[in-house]
Amino acid sequence: MMPLGMTAVGDTVTIRKITGRDEVRQHLAELGFVVGEMVTVVSELGGNMILSVKESRVALDKSMAMRIMI
Repeated sequence: MMPLGMTAVGDTVTIRKITGRDEVRQHLAELGFVVGEMVTVVSELGGNMILSVKESRVALDKSMAMRIMI
């Protein structure tokens, strides 16, 4: 497993685990980041990642992306 923050633009990956405190995991789940979900890295700008998940686009900062294991 590796963190989502290490993937390249254009990669489509499957979430395997989400780390962090309960409230962090809950927040990510509300955005659509749940185990088994496919995520595509759309772009990366100044430490933020634009991700496509469940047919919507979400911006996450690198520290949050590093909590999502793929």
